[in-house]
Amino acid sequence: MNDSEIDRPNPDELLAALAREEEKSKRGKLKIFFGMCAGVGKTYTMLQAAHDEKKKGNDIIIGYVETHKRKETEALVNGFEIIPRKAIEYKSTSVQEMDLDAIIARHPQIVLVDELAHTNAAGSRHTKRYQDVQEILENGINVFTTLNVQHLESRTDTVAQITGVIIRETLPDFIFENSDDIELVDITPDELLQRLSDGKVYAPERSKEAVNHFFRKGNITALREMSLRIVADRVDNQLHDYMQNKRIKGPWKSGLHFLVAIGTSPFSAGLLRWAKNLSYSMGANIQALYVETSHRLTPKDQQQLDSNIDLAKQLGIEVRIVTNDNLVKAIVDFAQKENTTHIIVGKPRVRNFRSLLKLGNFVNRLIKYSGNIDVYILGSDAPADDKFKDQVSIPSFTSNSGQYMVVGLIVALTSIISYFLKDLIGYQAVSFILLFLVSLLALFYGTGPILFAAASSALIWDYFFIPPQFTLNIQNPLDMLLLMMFFIIALLNGILTSRVRRQEKKIRIREERTNALYQLTKELNSISGYNEVIKKAVEFIKKNFNLESAIVVKDDTNQSVIESSKDSSIQIGENELSIVSWVQKNAIKAGKYTNTLPSNEYTYYPLTGSNGTLGVIAVKQTSIFTHGEEQFWESSLAQITGKYERELLRNAAKKTYILSESEKLYKTLFSSISHELRIPIATIMGSSETLSSQNLTEPIKKELYAEINTASIRLNRLVENLLNMSRLESGRITPNPNWCDAQDLANSVSDSLKHELEAFKFKVSIPADMPLLFVDFGLMEQVLHNLILNATQNAPVGSSIELKVFINNLWLSIQVIDQGTGFPETELAAVFDKFYRGKNAKAGGTGLGLSIVKGFVEAQGGTVAAANNKHGGAVFTLRIPTKQMELMQEKE
Repeated sequence: MNDSEIDRPNPDELLAALAREEEKSKRGKLKIFFGMCAGVGKTYTMLQAAHDEKKKGNDIIIGYVETHKRKETEALVNGFEIIPRKAIEYKSTSVQEMDLDAIIARHPQIVLVDELAHTNAAGSRHTKRYQDVQEILENGINVFTTLNVQHLESRTDTVAQITGVIIRETLPDFIFENSDDIELVDITPDELLQRLSDGKVYAPERSKEAVNHFFRKGNITALREMSLRIVADRVDNQLHDYMQNKRIKGPWKSGLHFLVAIGTSPFSAGLLRWAKNLSYSMGANIQALYVETSHRLTPKDQQQLDSNIDLAKQLGIEVRIVTNDNLVKAIVDFAQKENTTHIIVGKPRVRNFRSLLKLGNFVNRLIKYSGNIDVYILGSDAPADDKFKDQVSIPSFTSNSGQYMVVGLIVALTSIISYFLKDLIGYQAVSFILLFLVSLLALFYGTGPILFAAASSALIWDYFFIPPQFTLNIQNPLDMLLLMMFFIIALLNGILTSRVRRQEKKIRIREERTNALYQLTKELNSISGYNEVIKKAVEFIKKNFNLESAIVVKDDTNQSVIESSKDSSIQIGENELSIVSWVQKNAIKAGKYTNTLPSNEYTYYPLTGSNGTLGVIAVKQTSIFTHGEEQFWESSLAQITGKYERELLRNAAKKTYILSESEKLYKTLFSSISHELRIPIATIMGSSETLSSQNLTEPIKKELYAEINTASIRLNRLVENLLNMSRLESGRITPNPNWCDAQDLANSVSDSLKHELEAFKFKVSIPADMPLLFVDFGLMEQVLHNLILNATQNAPVGSSIELKVFINNLWLSIQVIDQGTGFPETELAAVFDKFYRGKNAKAGGTGLGLSIVKGFVEAQGGTVAAANNKHGGAVFTLRIPTKQMELMQEKE
């Protein structure tokens, strides 16, 4: 392999890069003016840059700029169109916020939006301003904005340690990382302090307080270093990406993969932020892992875990969950499977009864079994007064008082029964009964009640059964040993059984969810039609999530279809449809328990497929999903969306096929009709021209008149066939049956085809006792006309053509028999298809005659069939129910 082949770009990589560039070109560009803190001149610099862009002819408006009454900044605002702020009522107070809809409607090239990390007032569409900016970008509008380093989610802990101030307004790091341009606005700490003393940042009285707290020189220096380092890391990453995209050789950073072990501790938040900072600096991939054990989480622990998982998602960290009671084994196994290079864990801070039962220290065992994987152990600055609480704690119990009462009652009743049997079975046997009882209770109750059962059983056995009775004193050393062994075995057996039960419950829940997804997949595969898919989705959500739901989708005609669960209280009105439209456009969930329109009664989830958002599902949630429930929910929506998308694609393919066939029919019809029209029109025009321009003898004139008449008849027949086919296609054929004579019908047809039948031996066979026929005379005349005309076009001149009419088992049977070549066996099934003409058919004809025969016969409740005659030729057989048969069918 030569060097050119080695350096040749991968086509798949090029296509992926082009796709990314195309997707990125549709969005607006985000430029962030980044600084270490307030007062460095971010807003001022942003306005200066906007003036420079305006001089280039760009359309620029101000969406939201906070001047803080600084004269220099206010002067730069002049000259720009300012979008009026939107008033939002909150707790009897009017709050001014950026008018997002007005900006999108105005659609400038660039909009200025100050304070990117700002939290919007309650009642706004989005909780945070950066979400407003994301929507503006999605609409193809460029944004200039400002941001301080302390507002980055991954830096809040570090900033709090430096300044002692907890930062409330934050934004996810991916907003900063995915921005198109970062401009660092930097001044020295001394310059900033001078600006503060001059009153250019805050009012004089507030400036003094700020200098003594947040704006101490040491704090400013540390924040400046942090902002410079972040921008430097970003430049390094941009250079790395550029070199890779341009296939420029260079010393790439090694492929580092970080794994952060998180849990229910609030310290996991700091661990995630630190790991994110490290991964960004080192250019590493990062994942978070939570190991689910048999230990039951308290509501507080579950809430903290959900908070940690949400934080990981905001930081752009993928979260994985595995189940295992051995934390070290679970972490190491996962790390090895994912090719992890560094494991990051927090320093263990809690010692309780459960931790004492573990064999060895968690950190030491993790280091021992991690092999070639590096282990980072991170501590945190816990407050001094919480030190004892962090070091020692008791296990959390989640059982209610009623369970303790029930367990105590069962132990007491069993002890009473055993007391009356002790003389019969001996007091040692009672210990086995109580031990069995504790093991049995462990199948139904948690750790707390089992501990209570074990302790109370041991005390009861000692007090009431071990000699001497009614005292806790034990004289026999063997009985003392038995009591100790009884308590330990009962305790361990109960706890282990309880743990197995909890683990089994978790596994059962997962199995039920997996089975539910399997059943959903199976049921979706067994149905067809997008309406059925929507109904099945609503039923599934009600059955497995116990949620009322309504699904709004666009069908293949781009019309909204709304399907809701039975007896649903969800009402989709104009306001809800506007939210649905927003969710469908932005492919982001909104409503209750989200950061977008959280005050709404419903939660709206986008049904996102491979070709965009196909619809929106609104549900009436009473509580936020746990992480496990959310995974189940997302998997269910993915199955539903995939099936719905396949149905839309199937319908689209069907329509494409129909259009293709229609185009094919159109070409066939156009070719056939143009040929059929051209011949009689040319004949009429030629004969007319000859008659008008020359002195002709009488015989020649008669001959030309006859040609014009024949051409007119042929043209009229074509028009009639087209009109009849149009009537059949539109469903406007309504038979008008009446009594008529079969002979009259045959005579009428033979008279209309007198000229065509002159060259044949035409024979009509009708029984003498043939009763009157109850049919539509006009339709039957056209049917027989087309069949006999078809026979004259395919039978040899001088051969016989026979028309037979008879009654067979109360059915009117009509046959047209010729002595032509018949049909090839492969063509018999297609004889009555529209525009079908046999391979050996003579030139001329549109292929509509026999399809019209079939349509007219079926309109009268009959059937028609084509077959080959044994002695040569073709046989067409019509069967139409007689009046007597119709009366018999009505009686039945």
